[in-house]
Amino acid sequence: MPQSPVVSHTTWVRARIGCAAQVQTCLNQLIEPTLQTPGCLHFALQHSHSDPLLWHVAGYWLDESSMQAYFHSPVMQVYSDLVHEQVVDHLDFQTFSDVACAGLRQRTG
Repeated sequence: MPQSPVVSHTTWVRARIGCAAQVQTCLNQLIEPTLQTPGCLHFALQHSHSDPLLWHVAGYWLDESSMQAYFHSPVMQVYSDLVHEQVVDHLDFQTFSDVACAGLRQRTG
C-alpha cells in the first residue's frame, strides 16, 4: 500500500518593535499542544540569532489529514490572537508536501 507523503507547514512571524516578548510568550503556547496532536512528527519554534523580531515555526505531519485537523484545532487561535492584538508586523504561513524525506519517523507512545 502506498504511503502518504509527509507534509509540513512553516510560518515566519515578525514582531512589531517593542512586542517581541509578547510574541515569544504567545508562540511558546504552541509547543506542547502541537507535540501532543495526533500525526505530529516534529515541531520546532526557532528565534532568529540575527533578528530579534523574527521567529520560524515548523511542523511536520504524518499526512495531510493530520495537518488539516491541527489547522482546525483551538491551538491555532494563537495566530489570530497575535494579529488581533496587533503585535506582529508580518505572518507568512505556507504548507508543503515532501518530494523526498529522510530522518523523520512516526513517534510512538
